[in-house]
Parts: sequence; C-alpha cells; structure tokens
Amino acid sequence: MARKPNILVTGTPGVGKSSLSAQLAQELGLEHLNVGELIKSECLYTAWDSELDCSVFDEELLGQRLFELLGAPGAPGGLVVDFHSCCCMQKSWFSLVFVLRANTEVLYDRLQARLYPQAKIQQNLQAEIFQVLFDEATEAFGAPKVRQLPSNDMQDFAQNLNTIKRAYHQLLQTQDSPK
Repeated sequence: MARKPNILVTGTPGVGKSSLSAQLAQELGLEHLNVGELIKSECLYTAWDSELDCSVFDEELLGQRLFELLGAPGAPGGLVVDFHSCCCMQKSWFSLVFVLRANTEVLYDRLQARLYPQAKIQQNLQAEIFQVLFDEATEAFGAPKVRQLPSNDMQDFAQNLNTIKRAYHQLLQTQDSPK
C-alpha cells in the first residue's frame, strides 16, 4: 500500500496556518503536526531570542526529527504539517504545499493581538510584504507544487479548507488510478 500523502501549510506567523491545518486534518482524517509545538515539546532549540521573544530552533535536530516523522522508510504519511519555514523540509516529503498569505493590516492586528514585541511584528510584516515564505517554498519544492492562498477572514478560511480538501482528494484519485 502506498504511503499517504503529506500536506504542508506554511506562511508568515499569524496567517492562520495552525487553525487551518488542525481543521483540515480533522476533516480529512489525517494527523496535524505543528512544527513549532514539536520544537517546544522536544526541546529542538538552541537558544532564546529575548528581543523577538521566541526560541531559535536547531536546524540539524529539527531536520533529523522531521525525517523520522516524514521521510524515513516506514513513515506512514497522512500528516498536515504547519510551520513558518521550509528550511528543514525535503521536497519528497510533501505532495501538496500551500502558502497562506494575509493582508498586512490584517496580519498586523493578529500579531498585535498575540502581544508580539514590535520588532517581531515588523520582521513578520516585512516577510509578508516581500513574500519570503512563498519564495522559500517555491525554491524548496518547485513552483508547480506550491500554491498561494489568501487568509484574511473566515470566508478565506472556508474557501481554503475546500480548496485543499479538493486537491487532496484529486491527488488520492490520481494515486489510485491504474498507471
């Protein structure tokens, strides 16, 4: 039996990756892997950045752990992974890659509501303006595999949920069809 496809949902912090990924996993009967939570729970970080109020993850440790979960022989697949970086991800691990994007005013309000320090808000707004995560995802996974989706409100949330579910079901049909 073929390994279940994995889905990556990425984007700047505050665009709605975790909320969408959790709902998506629930509706598709998959597992949700929040990489930020994995880093915290398994201490996959090297330092604390007091100015930005966040951990600095260890790329080598994180890469090893993600390989175990996503790329190792026998890894079952069927994960909806969300993270704000593609640096430790391999192209072969994901069948579908989505980059959520938000209007900067919406993103600013969300980050401010999280009580992020101003420096962290500005850094994330700049990343969104300069489409850092989209460029990173395109470089890591190739343009044909990466889709951008707007994530500004609940209407976008519902539409994104349906778009990704439809893409996943189409992928399953393609995998199941005789070659």
